[in-house]
Amino acid sequence: MPADQHGNTSWFRRLGPGLITGAADDDPSGIATYSQAGAQFGVNMLWTVVLTFPLMAAIQAICARIGRVTGQGLAANMVHVLPRPLVQGLVALLFLANAVNIGADLAAMGAAMQLLLGWGQVLFAVLFAAVSLLLQVFVPYHRYVHVLKWLTLALFAYAGILFSVRIDWAGVAQGVFWPRLAWTADAFTLIVAVFGTTISPYLFFWQSAEEVEDATGQGALLDHPEAAPAELNRIGGDTLVGMGFSNAIAFCIMLTTAVTLHAAGISDIATSADAARALRPIAGEMAFFLFSLGIIGTGLLALPVLAGSVAYAVGELYGWRAGLEEKPRNAKGFYGIIALGFAAGLLMLFLPIDPIRALFWSAVLNGVIAVPLMAATMIVVGSRKHLGPFVAGFWLRVLGWLATAVMAAAALAMFLV
Repeated sequence: MPADQHGNTSWFRRLGPGLITGAADDDPSGIATYSQAGAQFGVNMLWTVVLTFPLMAAIQAICARIGRVTGQGLAANMVHVLPRPLVQGLVALLFLANAVNIGADLAAMGAAMQLLLGWGQVLFAVLFAAVSLLLQVFVPYHRYVHVLKWLTLALFAYAGILFSVRIDWAGVAQGVFWPRLAWTADAFTLIVAVFGTTISPYLFFWQSAEEVEDATGQGALLDHPEAAPAELNRIGGDTLVGMGFSNAIAFCIMLTTAVTLHAAGISDIATSADAARALRPIAGEMAFFLFSLGIIGTGLLALPVLAGSVAYAVGELYGWRAGLEEKPRNAKGFYGIIALGFAAGLLMLFLPIDPIRALFWSAVLNGVIAVPLMAATMIVVGSRKHLGPFVAGFWLRVLGWLATAVMAAAALAMFLV
């Protein structure tokens, strides 16, 4: 974000797309995955969120760099290195996967309200969808981004839970550095699920597009190279904080369910609401309340990211006016895609579809489409033709290609396990 007239900004003010993107990764469906990992395998899955941190930070920093340097979002850059029909097909699959995710998140948020109040699951799910949609359509980005940033604080609920449970920190260290894990099909499938939940395609498009939104009026770095050192430094810090925050909260969620549910012999957690419900008699009312509250807060943060990321991608592909700073009458297609995403998500609440199976296939789709998207992103960020002197450095490219290889292996494993 631009500095004030004295050239200084507060630490929190400088955080933006990276923080919001990282926090949005811990959405209710992600919470369910991390909860299941902790409940089923205890502390022996904690290493997964430690491993994904540098990989996630690298690929998100690369996406952000592309958006800020070129002044265009990821989809607009993708068509330079992939055939347009292929990019269109990948974006269509992204819409399908995100719609399933939106539906699952709305269902989890409604279920959390039902747990807290004893009524209103579907009513609150619809209400959350309506509020999120209206905020995106009618509140300009420069105001709405502050709402999203403050919503990230909801994730601290999961750090707070750790103060209400007893933890064997020596056992935690062992789970991180030397896990006692039987490499069964169930374990491998859950590892794939954690990777797919943490490194998700919708996050690529969102952070890249929000760098473009944040730079409105400043111009692309290709046109203003004098601003590059400060901006690229900001992107690096913002992304490291955001992805570190995301993985730290995932660690807390997994640890909480490991030392409570797993320790009590409860290993079958299908949804985030299941995890909250199971915590109540074991960890007490405070843990239950914080867990449930976190589901609602993270859902409100993740919904606009899920719907908005696809709208940016479609708008960039077809040359529409796109952006949350645009007035609705000037960007009907962009906001229409956002509304369609919410409508498709809400429809899932009323169809005879198993939400857990739907989320599995959503993860499969994300795992499959992530690989060509990440490969294309790595080609762009290493191309002087597209980024000029602002191509990614050696170690950033190494980590980016490593992240791509990990996701390729995960996608292959989804079909083989």
